[in-house]
Amino acid sequence: MPPPDFRSPRLFVDAALASGETVALERNQSNYLGNVQRLAAGDTILAFNGRDGEWRAVIAGRKRPDSLVIATQTREQDRLPDIAYVFAPLKHARLDYMVQKAIEMGASALRPVLTRFTQVSRVNSERMRANVIEAAEQCGILSLAEVAEPVPLDRFLSQRDAQRLLVFCDEAADAQNPLQALQSEPAGAHGIDILIGPEGGFAEEERANLLRQPRILRLSLGPRILRADTAGVAALALVQAALGDWTGPGPAG
Repeated sequence: MPPPDFRSPRLFVDAALASGETVALERNQSNYLGNVQRLAAGDTILAFNGRDGEWRAVIAGRKRPDSLVIATQTREQDRLPDIAYVFAPLKHARLDYMVQKAIEMGASALRPVLTRFTQVSRVNSERMRANVIEAAEQCGILSLAEVAEPVPLDRFLSQRDAQRLLVFCDEAADAQNPLQALQSEPAGAHGIDILIGPEGGFAEEERANLLRQPRILRLSLGPRILRADTAGVAALALVQAALGDWTGPGPAG
């Protein structure tokens, strides 16, 4: 696969991409290209839709950019590793940061769960999806992560596929080498769920329920208590290094 082109602006478009197709731009996209990037008709950008790979596209429009003419494919579509980031939502800017970093780290799904000590009762799913798109645009990512609606933790546990590995990041776990713990656990073909709790930690009944789950790996993230957003980045990096697509070429298709 050719390396990403980090010099050209990238834009997510929710339309089929193929050579010769014309894609109408939304108003905010037109403003971004014309007023922020200072681009005009005849300039080129990269476009992707999460399905058809990445394409070189030519901007069209008289007074301002209003459409893209799709030219040639620059990269074929790939597929993210089957890693779901399961987390207790945080407030505002910290949630934005958490979502952006999860996307950069290669999560294929974002699944908010509500625990006893979760500080946020309402989650703006549309804002989360906007952060997913922005992170993918900026980081050369071709696939878009799924954004799920928040559910109570016990419902998530009762509905999840029991064959998936559940990496339970627990501040109360005995400190050990987390990378060695992950490397000793075969990921299998059913995917991985990484669970990060709220700032207040898990309630004892929640921890007990978690420890009864099949295929669970209770993981310590070191001798210091990490903020939830920091813990998420650390856990995703460890899982990617031990079991994810940092270990070799990622799957295509």
